[in-house]
Amino acid sequence: MQTILLTGITGYIAKHIAAQLLDAGYAVRGSMRSMKRVQEVNAAIAKGVSDPSVLTRLSFSELDLSKDIGWNNAAMGVDAIIHTASPFPMTAPKDENELIKPAVDGMMRAIKAAAEAQVDRVIITSSTAAISGSPLPQGKEAYDEADWTNTEEKGVGAYAKSKTLAERAAWDFVETQASQIKLTSINPGFVLGAPLDAQYGTSVAVIERILRGKDPMVPDIGWNSVGLKDVAALHVKALQDDGSIGQRIMGVDRFVAFVELAEWIKAEYPNRRIATKVAPHLLIKTLGLFDPAVREITSQLGVVQKADNAKATELLGREFSDVKESVLETARYLVEKEIV
Repeated sequence: MQTILLTGITGYIAKHIAAQLLDAGYAVRGSMRSMKRVQEVNAAIAKGVSDPSVLTRLSFSELDLSKDIGWNNAAMGVDAIIHTASPFPMTAPKDENELIKPAVDGMMRAIKAAAEAQVDRVIITSSTAAISGSPLPQGKEAYDEADWTNTEEKGVGAYAKSKTLAERAAWDFVETQASQIKLTSINPGFVLGAPLDAQYGTSVAVIERILRGKDPMVPDIGWNSVGLKDVAALHVKALQDDGSIGQRIMGVDRFVAFVELAEWIKAEYPNRRIATKVAPHLLIKTLGLFDPAVREITSQLGVVQKADNAKATELLGREFSDVKESVLETARYLVEKEIV
């Protein structure tokens, strides 16, 4: 039986990865910043597995992205590392390095721990933000895994920089200092789907905001989006398929506009006050002069990005699930749990 170190097991995506790994017969050693969350995470993952008895193969280790302590011990004796831990805030911090530094430092701690413990298989969770944060090269119609976000370009936000620099650091380290490590990067888009507990991330918070009806209009932006279970499956499939070694694999179903999300949810909950009118670009740009969170999206206004998901569908062995169902799953979870 193989044992997988899964960093950031408290995360929205990671809990689903853990459940799928356990169902596939692996033992999982999950890392978290505080062991006080063991019971909470164990209970969440129990909801995602097909048989509760597999939880006997789940253990935990205390690790922090910003601290060296514990990494080498956590990596000792495992067969592979899946590194998912990385900050993903709803709004950008005032100092972008508050986001970039822990992302890059955490990535390097995971990769160096793998090298030190002689773990030769590593899968990292990056993002489409590391691919599509810059304009498409001339002559291309869709982003693919050969594209990289240029972090020096004006308008590239802190999150995109953090994911790009962290992923680049991993590839550079493997190329120059640890060629024995077989690295794969999974680059999901905007991930949507029902979480396993109420500890969820930014993407679910967007659906929560729509359901709360806080905004009179929605911005003319969108995201290359994907279902949560498909993203988890990509990590597990990559682990099992040697063809994924040395590859970046972008996980995207399709581009979805913010207004589409709102319209789907409005159709499901017609009695809720949900905005489906698109705000004028000038209004958003004006608001951006005073609000840094709004300012970060102004460069995305009216932009529709296409992504080539051929490599990922080949790895999955099927087409992606319809992201609309993942959106509605997320909304139903929030309503049924009376979060909104």
